[in-house]
Amino acid sequence: MAQYSAQLDGVFVALADPTRRWVIRRLGHGPTSVGDLAREFSMTLPSFMKHVQTLESNGLIHTTKSGRVRTCVLNRDRLAVVDDWLAEQRRIWEERTDRLEHLVTDQQERQQ
Repeated sequence: MAQYSAQLDGVFVALADPTRRWVIRRLGHGPTSVGDLAREFSMTLPSFMKHVQTLESNGLIHTTKSGRVRTCVLNRDRLAVVDDWLAEQRRIWEERTDRLEHLVTDQQERQQ
């Protein structure tokens, strides 16, 4: 559980920033060079690389370097950690709302 939690925390930290979320959305369309990604932002390349490193260190992307070009690729499997967590939360809340619905329905039937 602790390892799962650490992975999930890292993914959420990486996704907390709008620049990094944009990079994830863009990489959803296919691999892209760091230079092409960075052109969309008014920040220096070293600053942008910090975002890339955060995404990579949390497993959301991986990069490869060919000559002078570093290419980023989305790791879709890593997003499954968030999907699994959300599914678990959804199940918990659906169970709670189902119990609440039964409670309200039972009370209404008793009052009639």
